[in-house]
Amino acid sequence: MGLALRNIFFASAILLLSISCTNHQIISRNLENLSRLSVGMTKQEVLGIMGEPLTNEVYNEDNVWYYFTQVKWSDGMITHDECTPVFFEDGKLLGWGQAEFKKHRQRVW
Repeated sequence: MGLALRNIFFASAILLLSISCTNHQIISRNLENLSRLSVGMTKQEVLGIMGEPLTNEVYNEDNVWYYFTQVKWSDGMITHDECTPVFFEDGKLLGWGQAEFKKHRQRVW
């Protein structure tokens, strides 16, 4: 019994480590790619640089895309506050980041 529990523990530790490494790679790539964006780019140009945004999240919107850029919680779920929003108007990039997103929201509402 002790050996089986030890094996389960080690397998779990390896899984968590691999998830952590994958998250780190995704975050690093997304942060680097955000620095390549320019206001006025088309959605297609942004997709070419950033890749696909997060999908199937309740906070998704047609003109606001989210990219995973930091880990705040260790639950393995990607939440709104762990992402950088990238937002568009009329198919053109208006900006990205939380501060710009708040300005955008104030203009819209």
